[in-house]
Amino acid sequence: MAFNVLLVDDDREFREEFCDFLCDYNVVEAGNGEEALKILSRPNEIDIVILDVVMPGLPGTEVLKLIKARYPDLGVIILTGQGTKKTVIDALKGRADDYIEKPVDIPRTQEIIERLLSRRIQPADAPPGGVEANLKKVMLFLDRNYDKRVSLRDAAALVALSPKYLSRLFKEKVGIGFNEYRLKVRMEKAIELLETTDYGIAEISYKLGYENPESFARLFARVAGCTPTEYRTQGRNRRP
Repeated sequence: MAFNVLLVDDDREFREEFCDFLCDYNVVEAGNGEEALKILSRPNEIDIVILDVVMPGLPGTEVLKLIKARYPDLGVIILTGQGTKKTVIDALKGRADDYIEKPVDIPRTQEIIERLLSRRIQPADAPPGGVEANLKKVMLFLDRNYDKRVSLRDAAALVALSPKYLSRLFKEKVGIGFNEYRLKVRMEKAIELLETTDYGIAEISYKLGYENPESFARLFARVAGCTPTEYRTQGRNRRP
């Protein structure tokens, strides 16, 4: 399975040259930070972002902060042509995973990309095609986009199947329907956030893509048998 790289740079010529180097990956291009954020806000399969620092509009360091605030698990490599220590320090403070200086050192860049991509979950044992591979791809897509409104139609388009057929496959092979699986993914993430962070219930709701915290709380109670607040309280009471 080829990984998906979002390359963000306002220099079209540089992007074209860099894409030749990234020929082993599926590359999505963006000419500025706003465009990159728009791509990431939609259901996507992006595994890593390579982000230039100096661009029109939002500077790369600000785009980096926004990406890490919204998608903390997404790897980001900063591109800098300035060669200044301050730029690198600012990028690392903004939680960049690494940096590349222009002109690009190809061997070092390859090592950085491969190291960061090795952290990503991928269905490495999936066969190159067939029902099982398609289902694993859709399930991974839902896992990565738990905070977005992913429809059955979006998922079906990903694997070039009809929505009706994909829905039937889910029930036959996974044992639950597509919507149930999507809810399961979101609630598992909610439990993780309740157990490992001090975020408020409303903040967790927004991080999961729910606009209404009350709707999130009702769905959580339906799945977990208690409200998010009760779940967190019970967890704290169980601690030694």
